[in-house]
Amino acid sequence: MPSQVAQAKAFKKPSRWARLPIALRVGAFLIALILLMVLAGYFGGWLDQVLSVLLEALYALPALLIALLLAAIFNPGVTTSMVAIGLSAVPAFARVARASVLSVKTLPYIEAARALGMGNGRIMLRHVLPNIMGPLVVQASLAFAVAILAEAALSYLGLGTQPPNPSWGRMLREAQSYQELTPYPVIFPGLAIGLAVLGFNLLGDGLRDYLDPRKRS
Repeated sequence: MPSQVAQAKAFKKPSRWARLPIALRVGAFLIALILLMVLAGYFGGWLDQVLSVLLEALYALPALLIALLLAAIFNPGVTTSMVAIGLSAVPAFARVARASVLSVKTLPYIEAARALGMGNGRIMLRHVLPNIMGPLVVQASLAFAVAILAEAALSYLGLGTQPPNPSWGRMLREAQSYQELTPYPVIFPGLAIGLAVLGFNLLGDGLRDYLDPRKRS
């Protein structure tokens, strides 16, 4: 039988790149749902109504609550946190995409493109999608701030990132044992979370002002 030393040498820590396919799947699902909402918002009909009702029901639930439910069902870890936080962001992105399409498709240049005989596919690729990217970029920057808070909350509750992987939320949880001796182990992780969230919120506000043609003019 192999010795414990040989087993330890044979064991390899999972690579960070092994988590990349999970991130790609979550991202692909998010993009596919956004495109589906773009199509539903552009063409309307029963599909738009059904998806709107489902998304409004999901949007009524806090994103952190959705992440907590998903993380509690599956085993805690980085992968579970990524999937839970990614899926909890879907309703907000889909809602922004649909609202942007409904606003853009009634503009005069869309009607002019239809009058010139341009097909729906070409209109969406050349006129609709480029003009809804601004709100989606702003939503993405704000979603990063929510994701930081959600990951910290999951790790603090023991449902997120597990040792030896670092996490601000887990650092806060472990620092509670020493806060009577010194406050610094609690202050610095909390300060890092606050600054990161504030930074992404300011980035979202700046992008919103920059991408708003009314303010730029």
